[in-house]
Amino acid sequence: MSNSRYAIGIDLGTTHCALSWVDSEKSEGERIVQELLPIPQLVAPGAVESRPLLPSFLYLPHADEFRASDLGLPWQADPTRIIGELARNQGAMTPIRLISSAKSWLCHPDIDRQAPILPPGVPEDIPQLSPFDATIHYLAHLRNAWNGAYPYVPFEQLDITVTVPASFDPAARELTAEAAKAIGIAHLVLLEEPQAALYSWVNDSQGAWRQQVQVGDIILVVDVGGGTTDLSLIAVTEQDGALELNRVAVGEHILLGGDNMDLALAYVLRQKLAQSGVELDRWQVQALTHACRQAKETLLADGERVPVVVPSRGSKLIGGSIRTELTRDEVTASLIEGFFPAVAASSRPAIRSRGALTTVGLPYAQDPAITRHLAAFLGRQAAATQDLAGFVAQVPEASFLRPTAVLFNGGVFKAQRLQERVMAVLNGWLAAEDAPPARRLEARDLDLAVARGAAFYAHTRRHGGVRIRGGTSHTYYVGVESAMPAVPGMEPEIQALCLVPFGLEEGSAPVAPPQEFGLVVGEPVRFRFFGSSVRHDDQVGDLLETWHDDELAELDEIQTTLHATERKPGEVVAVQLQAAVTEVGTLELTAIPLDGGGERWNVAFNTRGQRT
Repeated sequence: MSNSRYAIGIDLGTTHCALSWVDSEKSEGERIVQELLPIPQLVAPGAVESRPLLPSFLYLPHADEFRASDLGLPWQADPTRIIGELARNQGAMTPIRLISSAKSWLCHPDIDRQAPILPPGVPEDIPQLSPFDATIHYLAHLRNAWNGAYPYVPFEQLDITVTVPASFDPAARELTAEAAKAIGIAHLVLLEEPQAALYSWVNDSQGAWRQQVQVGDIILVVDVGGGTTDLSLIAVTEQDGALELNRVAVGEHILLGGDNMDLALAYVLRQKLAQSGVELDRWQVQALTHACRQAKETLLADGERVPVVVPSRGSKLIGGSIRTELTRDEVTASLIEGFFPAVAASSRPAIRSRGALTTVGLPYAQDPAITRHLAAFLGRQAAATQDLAGFVAQVPEASFLRPTAVLFNGGVFKAQRLQERVMAVLNGWLAAEDAPPARRLEARDLDLAVARGAAFYAHTRRHGGVRIRGGTSHTYYVGVESAMPAVPGMEPEIQALCLVPFGLEEGSAPVAPPQEFGLVVGEPVRFRFFGSSVRHDDQVGDLLETWHDDELAELDEIQTTLHATERKPGEVVAVQLQAAVTEVGTLELTAIPLDGGGERWNVAFNTRGQRT
């Protein structure tokens, strides 16, 4: 760690970024002195303003679109890249040159995340960047903003905590860490966004959180941002007379959030325009989607109707644009009933048959109903607290894990009506099982809570304070192939060896299964990995012969050749395995030969999103 008095937290969000910091020398006990960094950015050609949020949009202008003087920043900037408010506004008119949702693409398991693919599907004459490079640009902008404001406290020398979705896979975590390293961050920790939101709530209470929760409480964090729905459960336990917070479960990676809602509203308006004889092409629909984002926020607050402007084909002039409007009733019908329907606790997300051919795109959730995803999550985690030390167990016959408190996070929930709908649906489930209603924990500014919580966490890591016990959000396994004679039409049986137990703290000492295994070296082989968000009791070395389909999910396999200069091709080497989870949450597997040979073989998630 650094020796600096400042601890920085960064919310690297799908729709915006924010940076908060704690001055440790001015903070004492639970009285934390915390600030937000005003971020300089272009808001119009030639106009720079400092704002608390940096929109996560990157615009790739045409060479003749702006003068060089239009794009100046307080630091030396690349005129071929525009980031922030101007990028978002310009992209609404010319979406073919706009990169958005880079964070969602960064966790796409089926693409090369370092390949220039954004914006997707554009003509060859339009430049493209990779999701990884876009992430670097956002972080570099924040670094430059900090160094401009505090030139004598270089960003590169500070403790930096960057937040990621709780459901980010190890490859996406490592990509985020590599992006941070690329801009010079030396002291990096990754933190799950729902935990950051809870840390912010704890910090805002200035110690009063202990009067708002009690032993046996289960806090459900519902975080719906621009691109993802992130669900986490945190149990309140007691040890030596003091309350503790334990993250006991996280949801699967659900690509469902504000972006989906904006698109839904865009299609409402597209149909309205079609009825008046106006047809929109693909890029106009995309521009309409960006326009709906801002209209949605206004209408969910207190507006009745908002005008929406779409550029006409080939026109850059407002006078030649298509005009329509979005009303509060349209937003209510589309978003509340479409994304937060009143469903039963037994409901599960719908799965539809997919077409055999599809365009390259994000793996969005097939069911837009967030309440059905919530029901499935709570149902899967019914036994998550069964053996938790220091916890008052819930009734064993419950069909789902029953939250007693709810903390909302994410820009979507700035609309109080959406919070109220989720509380009504959840409390309906609890009432049906004669359980008391859950209470809502009051959160501060939902756009800034994650950055504030990350900075608070960075401070407590060095100076002590409230910590959420978390560790890995999944149990991880590697496939072990059984030795058996060749049988036509039958592949060797696979057992799943537990490598990393649920909740293993990042950065802790490596763990090693006690068994001896044979490792094939010198020829092409494959490693099969599995993860489970529900098997919390498996320990290192446990070997599973059978499991249910909903217990283990197979991750991307590794296809590689383990080179061995001192071995014959195809030789089977007796090894012991050793697994470790780094401080940024990436999984590393090492095979150590038992015959004392000097070689070791490492298997890890690499920065291309594939495993080698």
